[in-house]
Amino acid sequence: MNPKISEMIDDLVAAVARLDATARQTLDAIAGMLMEALESGGRVYVCGNGGSAADAQHIAGELAGRFRRDRPALACVALTTDTSVLTAVGNDFSYEQVFSRQVEALGQRGDVLWALSTSGNSPNVLAAARTAAAAGMKVVAMTGAAGGALGELADLCFRAPAERTDLVQQLHQLAYHVICELIDEHFSKDG
Repeated sequence: MNPKISEMIDDLVAAVARLDATARQTLDAIAGMLMEALESGGRVYVCGNGGSAADAQHIAGELAGRFRRDRPALACVALTTDTSVLTAVGNDFSYEQVFSRQVEALGQRGDVLWALSTSGNSPNVLAAARTAAAAGMKVVAMTGAAGGALGELADLCFRAPAERTDLVQQLHQLAYHVICELIDEHFSKDG
């Protein structure tokens, strides 16, 4: 068997083991912030690049659809999916503004921007976070261990205890599934 298989699995297991009490409390606080916004009629907007863009869509699917329980649909939109808006803004303004223009157009006080960036320094994600904060929105971030500039801008930041992009993304997936479970339980009929 190729030793790389065991190495990659062992690396992920070790990274999961580093999710300490602080990381777990952050997940609980993020879920609470999102539930509060959704209960009061707010919306959640999610953004990221590359694999984090796929994660943004995944999160929107879990919340607008369902995760594991039947419950009402929740207002969550991935800002990564409208190719006409993304290409128009990228062409007419800059790629740095592809998310911030959408936040400016759609976001309101009481909404939450959920921003994913493994480095915490993606210019377009940072621009969206700044626009959201200026609009009175809360900002939730998911980053790598360092947090980057996004970690400093966010109201709450889950810092995945890893440096390698693939491990950070795998920890983000675990983290947002935990958050979706808490939200599902809260809003479900049998919760």
